[in-house]
Amino acid sequence: MSLRKLKPITPGQRFRVVNNFEEVTADKPEKSLIASKKRSGGRNGTGKMTMRYMGGGHKKRYRIIDFKRNKDGVPATVKTIEYDPNRSAFIALLNYADGEKRYIIAQGGLKVGQTVLSGEKIAPEVGNTLPLSDIPLGTVISCIELRPGQGAVMARGAGSFAQLMAKEGKYATVKLPSGETRMILLTCKATIGAVSNSDHQLMVSGKAGRNRWLGRRPRTRAVVMNPVDHPMGGGEGRASGGHPRSRNGIPAKGYKTRSKTKASNKYIIERRKK
Repeated sequence: MSLRKLKPITPGQRFRVVNNFEEVTADKPEKSLIASKKRSGGRNGTGKMTMRYMGGGHKKRYRIIDFKRNKDGVPATVKTIEYDPNRSAFIALLNYADGEKRYIIAQGGLKVGQTVLSGEKIAPEVGNTLPLSDIPLGTVISCIELRPGQGAVMARGAGSFAQLMAKEGKYATVKLPSGETRMILLTCKATIGAVSNSDHQLMVSGKAGRNRWLGRRPRTRAVVMNPVDHPMGGGEGRASGGHPRSRNGIPAKGYKTRSKTKASNKYIIERRKK
């Protein structure tokens, strides 16, 4: 996976860094696995804007991803690696031996023609999905379930991965991408390998219009608002804005918002780093 810095032939291209898409092998999605995607533009059912800085953007079609990987014991061949406009990671189209096709999140190093499997007692190779109980300690994993049968909910973004640290009783200890160390049931599934497109974080848009293509409208800074609009607004001249806080007054930068009585606290061994 590599990036490409463009020549500064226009102001928008001067700082732009783009993906080479070397891993991508197809430019058209599988028709049977796409669905329409409606945009809200930040409006609710009555047309009132309830989320700001959203709207516009290029039309997208949703790719239906198999996060559960519940087709156990049936070998599948990777047909294509594709770009997905709905996520930062690449996706892979699987052709199962019984003729079914499914999209999955592509792991780094997954190649076209490779065979992948899911289920118990299979080899812990890149792209294979198996319960945490069958994965060797120290293995790099991604697309992790939090509850058995729920489907992958953690470590799904480009380049992200977790590490299996220990197994004790009916729980596995996993170090997550955020730095948090957490206990997860051994019956939960995870996929071997880190998620593809690890250089995604190094890409540079180059111009504001590129954000508009992604459906992001210009964001107004809090310190330039009036006091009626934001707690950090107002003041004579260029005021600093005071203590950083959200629009509804909740402090930012270190203020803990997680409930001390939250049920899942007992599963967290070490909190994420600030």
